[in-house]
Amino acid sequence: MSEISSAKSRGIDLSGLSPLETAGMAISKAADPYGVTSSLLSAQMAWMMHPQELLRAANALSGDLLALQAHVVRRALGMPSEDVIEPNPDDVRFSDPIWTDSATWDIIKEWYLAFTRRLQDMYFETPGLSDKERRRAAFWLRKWLNMVAPTNYFWLNPVAMERFVATSGESLARGFENFMRDVKARNIQMVEPDAFVVGKDLATTPGKVVFRNRLVELIHYAPTTEKVRALPIVIVTPWINKFYIIDLNSKKSMVKYLTDQGFSVFITSWKNPGAEMSEVRFDDYLLEGVNEVVRVASEFCEVPQVHLVGYCIGGTLVSTYMAWANKRFSADQVPVAHWSLLTTLTDFAHPGDIDVFIDEASIGALEESMDQKGYLDGSEMASSFRMLRSNSLIWHYWVRSYLMGEPLPPFDVLFWNMDTTRMPRAMHSYYLREMYLHNNLIKRDRLSIAGEAIDLDRIVQPLYAVTAEDDHIAPWIQCYRIRKYVNVNASVRFVRSSSGHILGIVNPPVNPPKRSYRIAEPERNEHWEHWLDRAETKQGTWWEDWTRWLGERCGDMVVAYPAVSRGFPALADAPGTYVLEK
Repeated sequence: MSEISSAKSRGIDLSGLSPLETAGMAISKAADPYGVTSSLLSAQMAWMMHPQELLRAANALSGDLLALQAHVVRRALGMPSEDVIEPNPDDVRFSDPIWTDSATWDIIKEWYLAFTRRLQDMYFETPGLSDKERRRAAFWLRKWLNMVAPTNYFWLNPVAMERFVATSGESLARGFENFMRDVKARNIQMVEPDAFVVGKDLATTPGKVVFRNRLVELIHYAPTTEKVRALPIVIVTPWINKFYIIDLNSKKSMVKYLTDQGFSVFITSWKNPGAEMSEVRFDDYLLEGVNEVVRVASEFCEVPQVHLVGYCIGGTLVSTYMAWANKRFSADQVPVAHWSLLTTLTDFAHPGDIDVFIDEASIGALEESMDQKGYLDGSEMASSFRMLRSNSLIWHYWVRSYLMGEPLPPFDVLFWNMDTTRMPRAMHSYYLREMYLHNNLIKRDRLSIAGEAIDLDRIVQPLYAVTAEDDHIAPWIQCYRIRKYVNVNASVRFVRSSSGHILGIVNPPVNPPKRSYRIAEPERNEHWEHWLDRAETKQGTWWEDWTRWLGERCGDMVVAYPAVSRGFPALADAPGTYVLEK
């Protein structure tokens, strides 16, 4: 599809444009589909149109520059001097003592940080722009500032130069080898692609695939206790990643922890779709995915209900399913007794930094790409998420691999993160538009799913919701809003774990505890600040509280269900076949 025909198909009127203007529009769209340049230029033009505000910003910058000049003089004379701009404690770029001990490098650091801070503040405060336009401009400016940090360049990085001298140049030679490796891979790699083997090093908990259709394999794990709770736990994982983040290894596996606590656990492993599945819809993931695995688990254990868990985007699907099931089935026939959400958005009004990619133009550009291939390649989505944390997920590896010549660390979470999956065109387009762009999931009867107009307010089943304090993909404050939308009579236990999107969930018990969590039952319209003030802080992992909560609700102890049954024989050993598809 050409750029012009594509524009016409989305209702953009080109009739008033000259051929030159039309061509310019097409070139601009092809070169800058996500509005990087246009957003930065818009912010600059807005400042030019507000000279008084620009003068105040310039005065603030000049104050920093005067302080910096005084700092430079004192450091040059060998006199003690406090930093004008303190690096953020989470910013490891300048953590080496040389950036403070050496006057030269301290001055370079301080000038960079001063301009970075002021420019970012300016863009966040740009007059005459909408809040979203300001955030978009500030986001892309921050990415540019991260790119030009002195730490990213050999001759401006004293740590890299010291390494070069200490290794007689070997570090830079290895760095070049690492660079050529990544050129071949077309990516700045975070872990060696053969660092782990799924089924041998990762996803090792014993179990069997007991169900398979075109979309999903369902794994049932072998019991590790003589008795288990009657109601099984069914975990719906994200289809944008492989399932084994829930089963990394024996020490980090949520699956193994649950089985060791006396629960029968089922988990979804989604098909890695190709072009042949381009027309698979969101409805299909609900009906052939969630609805089927709930049915199979219920029939397998011969119980009328299960406990349903959704993680990340899998949780969004589970939330949709719960609203659908409470509409489709009578109150006493809903096949889910209670449910859990792990770092899940249902209200997409403020989804975090990813919001910069959410508008008609960006989604349109993505849809054009998907139209050509039939899917969104997982590497594209992974690149977008890495961009959200470019310092830690891009430039950190640039420096360590290329300037320092270090080998890639064998980190299991990073390996999982790079083991990407594809998304069917029809399903992903629907998800982006209906959830992110239009935020229709929270609107009463706005979405029609599998023949039912859904409303989250129909959900009355008890909910255990877990979020992560530093989550940049599903901000915890936005996840908190699930309390507002489920039925007022539904009990909700809400948790805010320390750490981020992954490690806030992959959070096994350790002694002494590494992390903590805040926990309380919010009222329906209780503001998050009020909840946070009264929430109890506990050391350790929320896993322990969750299993106590589950134990009170998942029925009596019964003889443990075997991994397979006569009605559901083994189709494959865990981790199954779908997870191995590239």
